[in-house]
Amino acid sequence: MTPDPQTTRGLERRLGDAMRARLPGWLQELGMFTLKQGWACLFGALMLLGLIVTDQLWQDGWPVARYDALLAYAIALQAGFLWLRLETWQEARVIVLFHLTGTTMEFFKVQAGSWAYPEPALFKLWGVPLFSGFMYAAVGSYIARVIRIFDMRFAPYPPFWTTVFLAVAIYANFFAHHYVWDSRSILIAATVLLFGRTRVWFVIGRADRWMPLPLAALLTAIFLWIAENVGTNTGTWLYAGQTTLDLVSLSKMGSWYLLLYVSFVTVTLVLRDALSPTPLAPRRPEGGVTRPDRTRTPSL
Repeated sequence: MTPDPQTTRGLERRLGDAMRARLPGWLQELGMFTLKQGWACLFGALMLLGLIVTDQLWQDGWPVARYDALLAYAIALQAGFLWLRLETWQEARVIVLFHLTGTTMEFFKVQAGSWAYPEPALFKLWGVPLFSGFMYAAVGSYIARVIRIFDMRFAPYPPFWTTVFLAVAIYANFFAHHYVWDSRSILIAATVLLFGRTRVWFVIGRADRWMPLPLAALLTAIFLWIAENVGTNTGTWLYAGQTTLDLVSLSKMGSWYLLLYVSFVTVTLVLRDALSPTPLAPRRPEGGVTRPDRTRTPSL
C-alpha cells in the first residue's frame, strides 16, 4: 500500500462524515474541532501512551530495556501509520527532518547537562536513547497532519527567507546560550514582529475560521508543556535537579514556543502550498457556501 494524499484524505473524510452524522447541529463545530485536533496529534498521543504504559509495567530484570522497547514501539507506530494510510509519504519526509534536528539537539543538551535519560538501554548513544528522536518527530507529525486535516492556509506570510533565517537563529540559540548571552526574549519578540499579521486559516465545518499565528503557537506550546510533564512524571527523562514529582518549569513553555517555529518552518520546507504572501478571505463564508476558487479536497 502506498499512502498517497488523496487516499489518506478519503479515509479521513469518511471518518469525519460518520462523526457529523452522529453529532447534533449545535455540537458539530466544537466536536469536529476536537476530533480533528485529536486526529492530528494521534502519533504524539500514542507515544505518550507508550511512556505511561511502559512506566507502569516495566521491570528492571526484563531482558529488553524500556527505552529499547519504546524504540521498537515508535518504529512500529511509524510503519503502521504509513501502511494504514494515516500519513502520507510527504509527511514522513518531514518526520525524517525532525529526527535529524531533534536528535542532534538531544546529543548536545544531554552532554551539556540540561536533562538526562536515567535508564539503561542498548540503543543509547552519548546518553541519548534513540527513541527520543520520535518524540520530536511527533511534533513534526502533528504540524504536518494538522495543516492537511484543517486544510490550513497561512496569510499574509512573510518572505520565506526571513522565516528560515529566524528558525536558524532560534535553533542556534538552543546551543549558543550555553556559552554566550541567551537571546530567547529577543527571538520571541522577533516571532511576534515577523508573524504578527499572519493568520492561520482553517476549516472546521461550514465556515473558514482564523487565528493569529503567534496565538496558535502559544496554545500549542501549552499543550506540549503538559505532554512534557508526562515524560518527566514517568521518569523517561528528567531536567537537572528535577524529580518525577516536580512539574516542568513554566519557563520551558517559552522554549517550546520557539521550538515550534523551528518545527513549523521545517514543515514548510516540504509543504509550501499552504503559504500565501497576500491576505486571504474566507473560501467558505458563515453560510457555508463554497467559493468556486476552492481547489483542495478537504479531509475530515
